[in-house]
Amino acid sequence: MEFRLPRMPEEASVAPTSPSSPSAPSSGSGPSAPPTGSGDPADRNAEAVTLDTRGLRALAHPVRVQLLGLLRMHGPATATQLALRLNLNTGVTSYHLRQLDAAGFVAEDRERGNGRERWWRAAHQETRMDCSAMIEQDPEATDAYLRSVAATDTLLIQRAVNGFPTMPRAWQDVADFSDFRLRLTPDEAAALRTELREVVGRYRKDTPGQAPGAPADAEPVTLVSYLLPDPAGRPEADGERDEDEGAHPGGES
Repeated sequence: MEFRLPRMPEEASVAPTSPSSPSAPSSGSGPSAPPTGSGDPADRNAEAVTLDTRGLRALAHPVRVQLLGLLRMHGPATATQLALRLNLNTGVTSYHLRQLDAAGFVAEDRERGNGRERWWRAAHQETRMDCSAMIEQDPEATDAYLRSVAATDTLLIQRAVNGFPTMPRAWQDVADFSDFRLRLTPDEAAALRTELREVVGRYRKDTPGQAPGAPADAEPVTLVSYLLPDPAGRPEADGERDEDEGAHPGGES
């Protein structure tokens, strides 16, 4: 599976962690070979970083996922500024930024620092992960990381829904809340993922390099994509359901 770390919405509150999840910002089997890197300081100028177990453990916390997303979306910031966005105290954000720095996901922006407060910048714009490999190597950290990513996406969607009633009519008309039930093989799912990313790749990114050339009425847009098998829809799950339904509680069938 291949996933990319989502960007955090502004003024989001930290979601609680919960145990166990599917799969998150990662890469390893995407349409093209994933970039190398592991969060190591030597790779801090790369466009994307591929998680190893050390990097995965560093990101397996919802606050760190959110901090990294904010730095990628809004650019360099101080621990105080990030604390205000997340409704946390500065001590908490400072601690988690130091952990991200030690793992190579953020770096100090020395051009902005004034000696009194440190500025931080994201070291990469994308996080990728070979999900199946990480599940084998460190299932607990993978689970925590994936849940953190899912919680981050949930906050983003909730924020958009909260603002929907006051959204301009043009955006209300094009906003989309869709899910599609498909029955696919793993190969077909991989092909679908590739095609979807090719389509998205034709459009302007909200990056410092491309955003300045956007039309005056262009706004930041988030497309959240999940391509997940439904465990309840598997044949063995159907069989288990049939057995459960055939049983009579408290007596023989």
